[in-house]
Amino acid sequence: MKARPAKAPRIPPYPGLAVEADEVVWDGRFPVQRVRFTYARFDGTRSAPLTWELWRRGPAVAMLPYDPRRDRVALIEQFRLPALAAGQPPILREAPAGLIEPGEDPEAAGRREVQEETGLTLGRVESLGDYLLMQGGCDETIALYVAEADLPDAAAAGATHGLAAEGEDIRLLILPAEDAFALIEAQALRNATAALCLMWLRHHRARLREEWR
Repeated sequence: MKARPAKAPRIPPYPGLAVEADEVVWDGRFPVQRVRFTYARFDGTRSAPLTWELWRRGPAVAMLPYDPRRDRVALIEQFRLPALAAGQPPILREAPAGLIEPGEDPEAAGRREVQEETGLTLGRVESLGDYLLMQGGCDETIALYVAEADLPDAAAAGATHGLAAEGEDIRLLILPAEDAFALIEAQALRNATAALCLMWLRHHRARLREEWR
């Protein structure tokens, strides 16, 4: 019998939850589970039987580089097939991000991803918290950070980075902070994690420029 993949452990117990079946139906890079269950509703009654497919991706991290002296941010651009499948342009502007390796510290993972995807070295960081990305069908969580960076002149923008072994082709984009904030207002930034990081930065920007001088 094939062993159950480590990325797809059985659903843990929870008060009022009754799991009738929990099986791995796809064992690729990211496993998919099919779970049949009922749960206790808010009024105390038992829910109808439900069957959910659960995509197991695990914890991730995103880290937005910010230069408080030049008041600039660094974003990345890359091709995203799911965006095209959703009927949107497939080149997305994002904050550097990636999956956290087993046992890896989230901040260390964020620094690693920034180095791989932008070539930048970071200083101090601030945590924005941890969030669920697709709670309707995926267990992926993401730890968000804003990180101090010494961002070069615009001439460095356009350089490409990424891991060749993973087929990555990631372009560095350096913007004045105000221009990055304007992307949100213009609804031109379709990556939720980057938008969250930029909205947090807009609120805390004056403090960071004082503390990170």
